[in-house]
Amino acid sequence: MDQKTDDIVSTYLEMMDHQREALFGDLDGLSEELLWQRPAEDEWSIGENLDHLRVINSSTLRLFKIAWVLLLPLAKLRYDKPYQTDIDNVYKRPGFPLNTGWIWSSKYTPGKPKPLEVLEDNLTNTHQEVRKFFTGKDPDYLGHVSLYDPVMGWLNLIRALRVGLYHDELHVEQIEDILQRIDT
Repeated sequence: MDQKTDDIVSTYLEMMDHQREALFGDLDGLSEELLWQRPAEDEWSIGENLDHLRVINSSTLRLFKIAWVLLLPLAKLRYDKPYQTDIDNVYKRPGFPLNTGWIWSSKYTPGKPKPLEVLEDNLTNTHQEVRKFFTGKDPDYLGHVSLYDPVMGWLNLIRALRVGLYHDELHVEQIEDILQRIDT
């Protein structure tokens, strides 16, 4: 096992936790009214953005688990071959389709809200499941279990984890923008 590769998986998991903790730190004390206030008619509230992160992380984790079981035998055949662990921020690519979040829409809405603490617990639990999935797995196998996305191309599970962090970052930036625009 390449120690550098092992470190990158751990680094990505630490980034995931740090990003989430910083976000909820910024939201500490936010009223439920502001949590669910939509900044514009066609935009999600902060609460909807937060629950969307839970929904999409849960969905991709299920896909990772299936890919792991089905594709591990192929990964074992490629164990000693090189693979990539980094990827550019796909969400900043020109022409990248950003209006697909409705596929993984929030369970909670301004009409069916939950407190911030519930949203935080839910996302933390989902991230812990992601961490549990990746922890203890040989990164050289993770690097050879690959999935195809029609927009992003081939992603091994390490790169897919990184894309997930970019996705979370995209919504953190959207939430920060909303905080600037709503009456706090």
